[in-house]
Amino acid sequence: MAKKIKKVETPIDQHETFVSLQKNFADSEISVEEKLKTLYELQKADSDIDKIMQLRGELPAEVEVLEAEVAQMKAKQAQLTAMIDEYNKSIAVNKQNVIDCDDQIAKYRSQLENIANSREYDSIDKEVENQELLRQIAEKNISDIKVKIAERKSDIEVLKDALTLRSEDLKAKKQELAGIVDATAPQEEKLRAIREACAAKIDARTMSAYERIRRSVHNHLAVVSVYNGDSCGGCFNTITPQRLVDIASNKKLIICEHCGRIIVNPDFE
Repeated sequence: MAKKIKKVETPIDQHETFVSLQKNFADSEISVEEKLKTLYELQKADSDIDKIMQLRGELPAEVEVLEAEVAQMKAKQAQLTAMIDEYNKSIAVNKQNVIDCDDQIAKYRSQLENIANSREYDSIDKEVENQELLRQIAEKNISDIKVKIAERKSDIEVLKDALTLRSEDLKAKKQELAGIVDATAPQEEKLRAIREACAAKIDARTMSAYERIRRSVHNHLAVVSVYNGDSCGGCFNTITPQRLVDIASNKKLIICEHCGRIIVNPDFE
């Protein structure tokens, strides 16, 4: 019994020539005409989806930018609050240092009442001076830190005002975008279902070429029909008579030699 030869699929080349694509296009389970019609329906669905996306305009990008700004502001606010917490801890430490210095000063001064000689007096007096200096440093630290806390609180107030404005802008943009999305959701869902159904009928190599053409042209039209009887519907350059015959036959994949778009029979419209 003869073994069935399995067809080997060659990898999709993003830069392959349309000659090889035309050969692959004809080698399919569905007819060339049906495949061309499916491509045309796919393009129609994609074009209508593009129109819906255009209705949203720059709103999705604007919402994304505002969300990032709001997130950054909230992170900055949290950072400033954390700094104030650390400052307060530092004040508490310095206040304790003041108390400790006062205790040491009181202790040393009480010792001065029971000194035995001038040398001992000078030593204890020096300790009192050191503790008073440490107390002054702690009090200065407290004063400096309070200034920093006031500055950070001022920064937070300014940030709060900016955050309120940005949050209001974000809310408004989201509501506007949601309104458009809700209004077009049923139509978009229907179009995407049509697109998926069409894409399922087309082989991966042809789909890859279709997507590549869509990305390369400004209006995203990869499939066009004949315009005004003898021109490409994409670039409007004249099509040769032989190519017009081939397009009308629905038996070949015809690529515009000027713009690279796929040209189909205008009867498909």
